[in-house]
Amino acid sequence: MDNNCAYCMEGELVAKFGIKICELNASKVYLFKEQSHKGRCIVASKHHVSEMIDLSEEERNAFIADVNHVAEAMHKAFHPDKVNYGAYGDTGCHLHFHLVPKYKDEFEWGGTFAMDPKQKTLTDSEYDALIAELKKYL
Repeated sequence: MDNNCAYCMEGELVAKFGIKICELNASKVYLFKEQSHKGRCIVASKHHVSEMIDLSEEERNAFIADVNHVAEAMHKAFHPDKVNYGAYGDTGCHLHFHLVPKYKDEFEWGGTFAMDPKQKTLTDSEYDALIAELKKYL
């Protein structure tokens, strides 16, 4: 655990960019506050590691199963044409994936998604509605 890590400490650190949805077997799931891509989420490992190779085979398989589970839930809840996956962490050093639903003829279709385009934030009730829809399938 790292006291400066948003995913380890949660609270105010994670609230700057995300809203916790739930915990799964090997991860924590957050709705990304910037919603240019309807339903965008982050799946963060419960282990404070930087790389996939820092997990045991069992831990890695459990984490990837959680990523897959969230992607399936996104498809059922929001019907994207494609989900893009991003695992960066150059500065954050906590293993997490951005799951970014992409929709044809909408924002950034056919290109790489921006990390935080700061184009679309929602009201609390709109965030709650997205979370409720996703939770139906998690």
